[in-house]
Amino acid sequence: MVVRPRPGDQRQGLLVVANRVLRCAIGKGGIRAVKREGDGATPLGPMRLLSAFVRRDRPRRLVSGLALDPIRPGDGWCDAPGDRNYNRPVRLPYAASHEKMRREDHLYDVVIVLDANIRPRRRGMGSAIFFHLARPGYTPTEGCVAISAHDMAWLLPRLSPRSIMTVTR
Repeated sequence: MVVRPRPGDQRQGLLVVANRVLRCAIGKGGIRAVKREGDGATPLGPMRLLSAFVRRDRPRRLVSGLALDPIRPGDGWCDAPGDRNYNRPVRLPYAASHEKMRREDHLYDVVIVLDANIRPRRRGMGSAIFFHLARPGYTPTEGCVAISAHDMAWLLPRLSPRSIMTVTR
């Protein structure tokens, strides 16, 4: 899978997979080789797909080559650079800054964790870089890659733990 900026709009992208081109949203900060917490950029380079999570309470029959773990009500992701659990999953409530994984909107109905800043994990170099569902109009993300629910349903069966997403310029 290769993600590149869409010509004419550096905050939207094109995801090329299996000879198919899918529209995607990328970070509002564009694509950067050196990612920093809060810059809104999508990291440049290859990223493995580590794990996948789905909202089981929202009706959708999904099949994937990745294990699809349920998102529970108390699931979160720490985005506080000074916290010992920075860029790691946490249980809510959590004192430090975090994202709720069980969102009211549909962005995280399907969410795949990318290995950006996971190993080694460096404080302040970006957190919660996911591959998830796009907002209407493919508005920019905070650094993630996002596609439509329809495209995600098509793509999921084609993914495996060996899948790699490469972000290019």
